[in-house]
Amino acid sequence: MKLISKVEMSLMTWLERARDEGTPLIDGDQVTFVWYGEGAEPAPILVGDFNDWDGAGRPIQLEQIEPDVWAHTMTLPADAYIEYAYMLSREERLADPFNPHVVWNGMDAVNHVFIMPECDLTDLVARKKGVQRGTVTRHLVEAGSTVASAPREVYLYQPPVTEAVPLVVVWDGPDYMRRAYLCNIVDNLIAQGRIEPIALALLGNGGSARMVEYTENDTTLYFVREHVLPLAQTELNLIDIKAQPGSYGVLGASMGGLMALWAGVRMPEIFGKVISQSGAFGIAPDGREMLIDKLIKLGEGRSIQIWQDAGTLEWLLTGNRQMHELLRTHGYNVIYHEFSGSHNYTMWSNTVWRALEVMFGKGN
Repeated sequence: MKLISKVEMSLMTWLERARDEGTPLIDGDQVTFVWYGEGAEPAPILVGDFNDWDGAGRPIQLEQIEPDVWAHTMTLPADAYIEYAYMLSREERLADPFNPHVVWNGMDAVNHVFIMPECDLTDLVARKKGVQRGTVTRHLVEAGSTVASAPREVYLYQPPVTEAVPLVVVWDGPDYMRRAYLCNIVDNLIAQGRIEPIALALLGNGGSARMVEYTENDTTLYFVREHVLPLAQTELNLIDIKAQPGSYGVLGASMGGLMALWAGVRMPEIFGKVISQSGAFGIAPDGREMLIDKLIKLGEGRSIQIWQDAGTLEWLLTGNRQMHELLRTHGYNVIYHEFSGSHNYTMWSNTVWRALEVMFGKGN
């Protein structure tokens, strides 16, 4: 990026700066989004991580600051990672012509992205030179009525070692593999000696039935116990869970984060290491108490270790803070971490290595 003196900056128009520097314009913790549309009015609305993507309830309307130029300035954390979009309506997006950096949103569109000056994204997502790769195999599991749709896709990751290792079950596994680069991260952590080798069972979700399958659902756990674990034990070199109870892990984000904690609370003899990222806590209607809250108050599964993280810009932050306090108050072993970002795989990828080091670091 070209360096511009304060004197030069003061003489430039917003549009000239946008063309020269790219957008948004970042001055310390002040961020200015600039839209140019010759003869176009009104300007599009602005949605993103900073307003929970709420184009209907809390859209940001740009203000005209120069002929054909609209802008909006906000304050953001100095270390934040941000995704955003311009929209003419809830269905129609417009590309930001001054920002070529985009990422797929996992559903139906791409978001523009930028990082603040102090944002430090991990380099573990790219496999390091000379790092030995684990082996990934794809399987289709016939699971009958235990899942909404069958066969269910499951990817198994075997680390590049010969000894028996613990297993980590990953909800929304294909997304963690393709969008969070989880296998690369694990390869690098093992090669650098930062974690003991682990295997992964990366489970596909039920698509439109995902919400049902991941909402405190014991049938989903039955699918894992009766179908996924036998497959993993056959295909991978795993430690004997009966000889080392609670040595397996479980990982998930959003609804998967809720399901990860549910798995640990309900099956602590298997899933003694829980990694919950941006968990969907506090989502019961009318603010009612969720079943997992009641089980935690009873002390169910108190032997488990828990990593919990959430973004300071996401709407699930309050629920995660409340869950952390509930776990802490009732004697659970929980580590809690907040990051400057929102609800996306870039942030979960940027944090999951910390959780893996806590759960599977050498000497733990």
